[in-house]
Amino acid sequence: MTLSRNRLLTAALAITALAATGVQGAHAATASAPAASSTPSASSSSPYHPQMVRALAQSLGVSDAAAVQRLDRQAGQQEALDRLERGGVRTDGAFFDDAGRLVVNAADERAADAVEKAGLQARIPARGEAALDRIKAALDAKAARQVPDGVTSWAVDVETDTVTVTVADRTKAAARAFLAAAARHGGAVRVVEDEDVLEAQTTVYPGSRMNINNLPGSWCSVGFGARDSQGRQHLVSAGHCVAGGPGLYFEGDRFAVGERSRYREGYNSVDMGTARVDAGDAIATSVGTWGNSAPIAVKGSQRAPRGATVCKSGSTTGWTCGAVESYNVSVTYTNRRTGVQTFVSGLGSSSVCTEGGDSGGAYISGNQGQGMTSGGPTDQQCSGVYGAGSSYFQPLDDALRYYGLTLNTN
Repeated sequence: MTLSRNRLLTAALAITALAATGVQGAHAATASAPAASSTPSASSSSPYHPQMVRALAQSLGVSDAAAVQRLDRQAGQQEALDRLERGGVRTDGAFFDDAGRLVVNAADERAADAVEKAGLQARIPARGEAALDRIKAALDAKAARQVPDGVTSWAVDVETDTVTVTVADRTKAAARAFLAAAARHGGAVRVVEDEDVLEAQTTVYPGSRMNINNLPGSWCSVGFGARDSQGRQHLVSAGHCVAGGPGLYFEGDRFAVGERSRYREGYNSVDMGTARVDAGDAIATSVGTWGNSAPIAVKGSQRAPRGATVCKSGSTTGWTCGAVESYNVSVTYTNRRTGVQTFVSGLGSSSVCTEGGDSGGAYISGNQGQGMTSGGPTDQQCSGVYGAGSSYFQPLDDALRYYGLTLNTN
């Protein structure tokens, strides 16, 4: 297959390591890039990080004050939905629409009435998130038997009430077979064309300041610190960054060793993993913003709804922002050097721009950790904090739950 149009998303180790001698901030992969501080964020009258506010304001073409008001409204709507669900109201997925309103899938008329009375938008979908999850699970099972070469991703899209399949080359036999299986679900599956090929954001570029096994040109960006039931410290990362148990080095000194990963190139995978943090070292509980502003204190890991503003810290592109697009996304990653393909499930997608070297980097929305960079379109080039782009991330809450870890918070 021809990969001349590929855009590469590679791993970037955005680590903020706390050594025994003091705090060490994350640094960019190039000498000219500013360092990311690891000190807690300064107090502010606004609960939202300035760069998140600016990203939302620029994307909407409104003032920062208007963006803050929108974020306040969204936070209030999310709290209202949480109260409804705790009260037993049957919902089936939700998303923020373009106007910033939280639209809630109601299971029936009674639930819809309760949603409307709570001041939220309600709809009774033709299918709903649970049904779409079952359809996607069937497609995942198909991909597990044969990686669908030519199909780049398939994801539950709550807003359109479909499973959206993205196809790069439908002429390939595996793609045709996968699309035939998808077509059996009728209008529940939507097929879109996109010539981009995806690749895991693994460590391929030289000159890394954060090395895997201390080898030049091999690096990833580390996301969040967490602890197990015995109090031992772990780094939660993209699985492909820690697969094989490598040593992880910050400025020439080892701070952690890979211990667990659900990622195996060429096999059905989930891109989550952990590393054991060395005694005397720690992962800071603030996400560095690469000189854009004070770091952001991590307060939890509550998952942000589709449409929420999210920013990422990574050692290649630094601090970039966008919005959450989907959850429960499956992709086919292609290693453009070897042609080996890997089916990865359980990802989130976003409009955040990333490049090679950003893998494992921390995604955060407000003060809630969201996930770690996994991959994206090959040869993507990012431009500034708000540059257009796309990326996939491993949700943090799923990784914490799977490994039985508790997030370290500030």
